[in-house]
Formats: sequence, structure tokens, C-alpha cells
Amino acid sequence: MKKTTQLRNLISSNNLELLMEAHNGLSAKIVQEAGFKGIWASGLSISAAMGVRDNNEASWTQVLDVVEFMSDVTTIPILLDGDTGYGNFNNARRLVKKLEQRNAAGVCIEDKLFPKTNSFISGEAQPLADINEFCGKIKAMKDSQADDDFVVVSRVEAFIAGWGLSEALRRAEAYRKAGTDAVLIHSKRSDISEIEAFMKEWDNRLPVIIVPTKYYSVPTLKMQELGISVAIWANHNLRAAISAMQKTTKQIYEDNSLINIENKVVPVKEVFRLQGADELAQAEKKYLPTSGKTVNAIILAASQGELNELTRNIPKTLLKVNGKPLLSLQIDDYNRMGIKDILVVRGFGKENITPTNFKVCDNDAYAQTKELYSLYLAKNQIKENTVISFGDIMFKTYVLHDLLHDLNDITLVVDASFEFEGVNKDFVKTETPYSRKLYEKPVRFKEMSSDFKEDEINGEFIGLWKVSKKGAEIVRRALEKLSKDNNFKEMTLSDLFNEISKAHPISVKYINGSWLDIDTISDLQKAGDLS
Repeated sequence: MKKTTQLRNLISSNNLELLMEAHNGLSAKIVQEAGFKGIWASGLSISAAMGVRDNNEASWTQVLDVVEFMSDVTTIPILLDGDTGYGNFNNARRLVKKLEQRNAAGVCIEDKLFPKTNSFISGEAQPLADINEFCGKIKAMKDSQADDDFVVVSRVEAFIAGWGLSEALRRAEAYRKAGTDAVLIHSKRSDISEIEAFMKEWDNRLPVIIVPTKYYSVPTLKMQELGISVAIWANHNLRAAISAMQKTTKQIYEDNSLINIENKVVPVKEVFRLQGADELAQAEKKYLPTSGKTVNAIILAASQGELNELTRNIPKTLLKVNGKPLLSLQIDDYNRMGIKDILVVRGFGKENITPTNFKVCDNDAYAQTKELYSLYLAKNQIKENTVISFGDIMFKTYVLHDLLHDLNDITLVVDASFEFEGVNKDFVKTETPYSRKLYEKPVRFKEMSSDFKEDEINGEFIGLWKVSKKGAEIVRRALEKLSKDNNFKEMTLSDLFNEISKAHPISVKYINGSWLDIDTISDLQKAGDLS
């Protein structure tokens, strides 16, 4: 059903219907998920979110931009708080056209002068528009709409201005005759007496909408009994957001830490969910194939890890994040990108790693060898377009996506926002330090080591890399050469990359965060945000 038809049905319903305030795309999506049938795009809230006053300081085009984002992420109707229509009849009718283009369902205009004054600001004069001028505005808006179901609501401010019931009725009746679809009768009293008096005299001539911000204690059952069509909870998402942000920001400032906050706010993954990250991942899989080439993966997961009791009986790769082993999470990421041919190199606790949707290769010398030896055992699986990763890392989907679309022969993913402190880190020197200007430009690898001085480092290798067909041949030859060294079992990937770079270029793809190497219990606790 069209959004306009949904809104028209709401205001025509025999039951009291409720609209909830939203002021951007995120809050609009939250309103819909909560179960509300419609959204009030509050002028006060939108202005406040921009950091400006509710006096038409935000231009009508800026408000339209916000409404467009709200409309794009929701399927329920949006009724815009259109203030005075942002000018005379000409501005108002153009507003209707632009709202229809953005799939908004309706607009509410108030009978004040432009620029408007918020109804609840105390001590402010509340001059009202000329009735005839306002009626002309209503007619122009109704004449300009292309969709017959688009809703125009006329907000009567007579009670706010102190002009009493007779003036409220006179204006409402004039607006009804001008063609408005509903009237919004506004009051700033803490009781419902003005609304009740109006409803008694109005006698259901048109649907009536109210905004019970001041008389919030009145039960909705009472509103229903009075014959109210729609009640609007007009600014509470904004006010709740301000309260939460003030409290959180103060706490972080006073503590100089996130320790007392992290468990009180939603995890980052909830933000990604609301943003529709999963849909993008599916779309990428559908519309961004990996150049039609088959991609396979090797996961080096032979080590035990040193997380005390946690890795006493199982390898680190089986530690759980949000109830799922690291290895399974990584395989899921590969599967989502269309990578089904996966080989896992097992070692410690190999009996716990049961192959289901992947193959296995065993490094029974895991206690005396490093990851390079594990890779050597899997060398026959290093083929055209092979992705290789450590079994104890997590990374955002986009990191893998970007790596798969890299066309260089050997590409390492390197985090430019590295932390120098820590053990067994694979630090990288490159020919070009990280810069935002490097987007899509290749960066040449120079050397990898855990012993660089901090000012020599350009980033940290995250344990994820990829080879092309030519790159696979280069890697296999280098592995055969290094395997003849007496110290081969003690060698790491650093030795491999440093050897290759003597004769062949290795490329670096920079990232900034968005990954985690599970080396400590603290790392494991942080990992939930990446799952």
C-alpha cells in the first residue's frame, strides 16, 4: 500500500492512532521497528539535531534532505511538521511537490507567521496568520498534489496564542472549507480541558490530531473517548537521545576511559544492523563477483595459543565470540564472499576441528614449528586467487571484499593505525607511508619484522593476504627454497615475504583498524563488536 494511502487510513480510522517522532534516518528506522504505523518528522527535532533553533533557521531544502533519508529506510508513512509552509502559498505548494517526490505521505502546516516561533517557548508573542491568507495556502497545496491520497493537515494555534475556543473553532472550520484533510488542535495546558472543549463543539467534522506533549499524563483511552483520530508523541526520541549523549559523554570525560560505558551502549554491530550492512554484503556478493575467477582460501590454525585455561584443551581458533568459534566466523565470512574451497591447517587439538564445509591438513609438528611450516604443508593449495589468513584473526567484511578485488600478484593487508606495544607483531615497512590520497593506488612492501623501532614502522600485517596465479608460483618457489634451510621450521611469514621481495614486488593494501588479532582475553572480549 502506498505510504500516502497508509496515512490517509490512519487519520480516517475509527480508533486512536499514534505517530512517533523521528529526526533522521536512524531514528525513523527505530520507530518503524518498534511497531509504530507512522512517523512524525518533527521540525523541532530536525532543527535541534542540526544544532539550530526551531525558528526556520534550517532551510526547507535541508529539512527535505532529512525527510528523504527517513523515507528511504522506512515503509511506513511520514507526516512532516512543515512549520508555516516555509513562506506564502507558492512556497507551500512547491513543498508538497517536493515531498511527493521523496515519497513522504503528508505535511502539517501551522497558522503562524513566517518565520515561526515554537509554540512552547514561554514569554514569546505568538502572532497568527490571516485566516484568508492561510486558507489560500491550503487550497494551493491541495491543488498542487499529484497523489490524491497525499495528506495536508492544518494546525490551529489559537489556544497557543491565547485567543480561546471560539477563535479555534472559527479557524478550524475555515480550514475545513479550504480543503484541509485534518486539523491539528494544539494546546500547551497541562490538562486536556481545551482539547475536550474543542472536540465537544467540533462534532467530528474532520479528523482531529493532537500533540499531548504538555498533557502527557492524560490516558490514551480518554483521547479515544473524545474522538481524537491521531496523537503524536512529538519530540521524545530527540530528548531521549540528548539525555543519553549527555550522560555518556560526561562519564567518558570524567573517567578518561570507556570502561564504565562500553557495556551500557549498544554494540557497534547493532549500528551496522540498523544501517543494513547485511543487505550490502548480499548485494556485493550478487553484483561484485570476483572477476569470474575461482577463489580458494587457506587458514593457518595449527597453534595452541597462550590464553591460559581457555586454550588448555582447544586451539585458539576455536575460542568463541558471541557463541561461535573464531574459525567458524572466518569461514562464514569467506562463504559470504563466494569462497567455498577452504583448507584449514590443523595442529594442536586437531581432533576438535572437524571438517564439515572445509578440508583439513595436519601439522603434527605444531609445537616445534611456526606458521610458515604450516603454509608449506598446504603449498599445493596455493593456486590462482588464493586468500591466506591466520586462524585467530577477525576482520570487517569490507577488508576481505577489497582484497578480493585487488589485481596485484601478492597483496598484504596492513593496518596503518597499529599499536606499537605488544608481542609477536608483524610490523611492516613500505615505500610509501599511509595517506588518504593513496586510495586505490598500489603501495610497495619493503620489509617485515617484529624488531623495528616505532618510527620505522608504516603498519602492522594483520595476517591476511592474497596471491594471483603468478603470485602463487612465486610463493611456492620461495617456499621450496626456504625449506632447504636448516632453520626452516622456525621461520615465519616475515621470512617468506622478505625473501620474495628481493626479486618480486609485494603490494600493500592499507586499512585503519577494522580487524583484531586474538592474543589476550581482552582481545576476545572486544571481538564481539566485529562478529
